[in-house]
Amino acid sequence: MLTIEPSDSGTSPFHRGEHMAQARMGVRDIEHWARKVVRDHMPEQHRDFHTALPFLVMAARDGQGRPWATLVEGPDGFVTAPDTKTLSIAALPARGDALYKAIRPQSDIGILGIELATRRRNRVNGRAGRVTPTGFDFRVDQTFGNCPQYIRERAWTRVESSGPGPTTRGQRLTSDQTRWIETADTFFIASGFRERGDSPTFGMDASHRGGDRSFVKVLDDRRLRFPDYAGNNHFNTIGNLLLDPKAGFLFVDFESGSLLQLTGTASIDWDSDEIAQVPGARRLVTLELDEIVETRSAVSLRWNSDAESVRSIRLIEKIRESADVTSFVFEARDGGPLAGFEPGQHLPIELEIPGIAEPVRRTYSLSNGPNEHRYRITIKREPNGIASRFLHDHLETGAIINSRRPAGDFVMTCDRCPLVLVSAGVGVTPMMSILHKVADERSNRPVWFIHGVRDGQHHPLAGEVRDLAARRSGITTHVVYSQPTPEDEIGVDYVSHGRVDGTLLAKLIDDASAHYFLCGPVGFMAEIQADLERRGISPEHIHTESFGPAG
Repeated sequence: MLTIEPSDSGTSPFHRGEHMAQARMGVRDIEHWARKVVRDHMPEQHRDFHTALPFLVMAARDGQGRPWATLVEGPDGFVTAPDTKTLSIAALPARGDALYKAIRPQSDIGILGIELATRRRNRVNGRAGRVTPTGFDFRVDQTFGNCPQYIRERAWTRVESSGPGPTTRGQRLTSDQTRWIETADTFFIASGFRERGDSPTFGMDASHRGGDRSFVKVLDDRRLRFPDYAGNNHFNTIGNLLLDPKAGFLFVDFESGSLLQLTGTASIDWDSDEIAQVPGARRLVTLELDEIVETRSAVSLRWNSDAESVRSIRLIEKIRESADVTSFVFEARDGGPLAGFEPGQHLPIELEIPGIAEPVRRTYSLSNGPNEHRYRITIKREPNGIASRFLHDHLETGAIINSRRPAGDFVMTCDRCPLVLVSAGVGVTPMMSILHKVADERSNRPVWFIHGVRDGQHHPLAGEVRDLAARRSGITTHVVYSQPTPEDEIGVDYVSHGRVDGTLLAKLIDDASAHYFLCGPVGFMAEIQADLERRGISPEHIHTESFGPAG
């Protein structure tokens, strides 16, 4: 197993444009977390992920310095990872592509690996090394994972292809291209920034944007606009655009493999009245077009919406767990079996909310055991959350909603290793599913369940945790209240007063083989991960799942 030394040198993983965007949105505390998850190399799971993909999304600049996004594809194994700093890619943009012959040694390149069927994605930014007529080596500057929000599941197949079809270029959108854009639920965006000097924060970035169909609006034949929703608070794309407003968009016709590439100048609307008219939007981004490249049947891949994964489920129980947290228990509408899930995975759901034209899509961690033949999601009511307020205030037993197959890779990677489950607030939800699993194991492997909350009124699922821990030996629980009330009894409701931190974990756990699972606010996880790495815990033994107030 690869051993990675802790690296908190004080060097920021963000450039000044990203700092500006984070400061504007009041999320500069993301810095502490990002220093732990933005790496200068690819951990083993990132290498395995990229090398198993049939295509990569790539961002680069053409000979005029304009950014474009494209897809590169190849047969199984067309991407290899000879070491933790290199991807060898046996493919290049094809003839007709906006980036044809644009990849040269030292070219800035952003790569997005995305698996639409499972909604996983990972970004790698860096530069081209050796370039041959059939491919190139990619040298890593930064790598980091992304959350699965706004990704529509799609399964892929490959068709026989004699090469890309015809390419057309222009400066104005045709009626067919307008229809293509306005019916899309997904596109990819290329952005970048580089100034004097050398920094791993400079270069190109390839990112994903998704939403309901028609979330991108064509304003006229030279302009289009999309809403920017809550994300991971890195603001890589927005930060780039603040310093260099040039951007490239890529729309994929998933049924035909055709590509529509756009490049132009972006502007950001931070605070107009129009933003409030788009539910969930934090900003509006407009692209004024410079050039359009459309290539028919550009790739041999075809994607289908994963229609078989859509399932109508019925709410059979609604349980108030604490002052602001409620559990929702669902079974299949038709009474049949539900798709199984791994403990720690999340459930994508779609809500029909009055006054909102398109279904509102969210993902929530499953909080029940994997063998119960039902789904339970446990949700905190966010004051400004569209979905959480609807669920808490309006969804009643008997209601029908749509869901998709559970997904996510925040799952146990070992069956026998000691486990440390560490959570704060509603971050307890995936830990509950894992705890259900280990409580039913026929083993005595050590398990620590460590949870921090404000007080007893805000402590969901407390009794359930105690019952699960009592099922078998080897499970230790430790609950910390930061602001206990006079009604909270130490030794009964909670074990200690304060906060969950690295000092507490060091006192409770002395087992170098343990795997740590962390879930909670990003600042909480950043401090815990930093402390663990300072103690010599391998990053490969630290697994994280963040949540946010998107609602």
